[in-house]
Amino acid sequence: MVENEVIAWSEKSFLNWSDFKAEHNASIFEDSRSTIQYRFTWTLNSDSKDGKIVFLIEDILLFVEFHPLLSSVRVSCDTDELLKHEQGHFDLAELVKNENLEQFHKKFYNQIFPTRGKNEEQRKQFAKEDSGKMIVSEIEKLSDLLQKRSEEYDIQTDFGQNQEKQKEFDLIFNELR
Repeated sequence: MVENEVIAWSEKSFLNWSDFKAEHNASIFEDSRSTIQYRFTWTLNSDSKDGKIVFLIEDILLFVEFHPLLSSVRVSCDTDELLKHEQGHFDLAELVKNENLEQFHKKFYNQIFPTRGKNEEQRKQFAKEDSGKMIVSEIEKLSDLLQKRSEEYDIQTDFGQNQEKQKEFDLIFNELR
């Protein structure tokens, strides 16, 4: 793996302790910390409507990514149970994405957005910039939701220590595969 590479979630992606490459901060409470983020790509199309140039957002793709260089584990605590719990955080991000994807698409697909600019080149540039900002705003909301759900997951499973509750979540996560 290249040093700055991320691990994209897939049905076959399972974390290993060797993926946690950051030095662990001994002063934090958690025995491990996973950095998981959403990334997106999209395409734009432009059109003329009532004499004005407008843009349409198409083909938004969302990805869940684990960042090894920002993720760490306390070496004395790198148990299989804790790794399964951290995999749960990765799977939870995919679950949250899937649960919100339809609503996310409804916000953008088949919608017409005005653009600005004095000429066609400026309008294309502003359409790209403005659409990116709109999508980032929704990604931030999705990330906030993930943060809340991750905190609930940690509390309910007692950071993976409550094996019964962890197994309940594992069953939910297994449905993603």
